[in-house]
Amino acid sequence: MALMITDECINCDVCEPECPNGAISPGDEIYVIDPALCTECVGHYDTPQCVEVCPVDCIPKDPDMVESKEALMAKYEQLMALKA
Repeated sequence: MALMITDECINCDVCEPECPNGAISPGDEIYVIDPALCTECVGHYDTPQCVEVCPVDCIPKDPDMVESKEALMAKYEQLMALKA
């Protein structure tokens, strides 16, 4: 399941540099997460780094993007293959 940023985001800029996949970017009003790039940090860390640093707790799992741990790992492996 990819993560999402809710409208409670205060645009503090701390999440974007923490994302190892570059999935977070500035949106029109708040930061956004590209579900095609979000692996919830599977393959990189034990926990999603954006969630760890968010001061307002506005990064829940996206209920519309349900993915298993195995699917997230497969996505991570595909992303790493593209970088190689």
